[in-house]
Parts: sequence; C-alpha cells; structure tokens
Amino acid sequence: MPLLSQYARKQKLSYFTRELPKNARILEVGCGDGWFGVQLKSAGYKNYVGLDLKGPADIVGNILECFQEFFDLLKPGGLLMLTSPVPHMDWACKLLERFGLNQKRTSPHDHLLYFRNVRMFEPLEIKIIGGMAQWGRFLKPASC
Repeated sequence: MPLLSQYARKQKLSYFTRELPKNARILEVGCGDGWFGVQLKSAGYKNYVGLDLKGPADIVGNILECFQEFFDLLKPGGLLMLTSPVPHMDWACKLLERFGLNQKRTSPHDHLLYFRNVRMFEPLEIKIIGGMAQWGRFLKPASC
C-alpha cells in the first residue's frame, strides 16, 4: 500500500468514526477492496454492508441522481459520509498514482463533483485534505 494511501486511510477512519455509535447501521457504496469495512468490524461496528461494482459500468448517469437514492435509503436524521477527489485536482491524484505514492483508482473519475453542490442534505462538515481530496459529513433533515 503506497505511503500516502496508508496515511489517508488512517485519517479517514478516525474522521468518519468519531461520534459514530457502534450500533449504527452503515452502508458503504463504492467500497473498493473493502478495507474500510474490515476496519469498522475490527473496531466493533457490527451493522456494516459494503457494495461495489466489479469491473467498469457501461453507463454512468448524472451522479447527482445517486444522491436521491441515498436520500431515499437514509432515515430522517441519518448521516451521509462521502469521500472524493477534488474535481479540479484529479490530475494531481493521477500523478501521485503514477509515481506509486497513492493507490491506483479502481474506476475512472469521470463524474466528480464538488461536495458544496450536494443540496438535499444538510452539510455538517466538508474538509479539503491536502488540496486534493474532499471528505464530507451530511445530515438528512429530520423533518422530511
């Protein structure tokens, strides 16, 4: 595992599990190699399900349509947690991958978006990590 990826994974685990109750029901969409789920389970989180495509999809629609599905799945007051490259810095991620400093992507990054454009959820926090990655925690409003 490349050095930057190891560091980012540790930070990501800490960021996303703070204030997350051990009995939380967790669905990870786009779980890749399943690393996050393994870490959650070893930390005592029992209600975890990870989903990912095997191989590239034939068609990827408007990524914002996925947020409607997330919205429908989450209960009121539920938490949506996201990670993604910052769209205008994806070139830097590719460069780090080329030099073996960051893990290789498991899918093309053809549909990146800025988290500030996620409108149907209430943003709790959006962090920019190293200028290249964005991590976000969003709340489904309780009154929907």
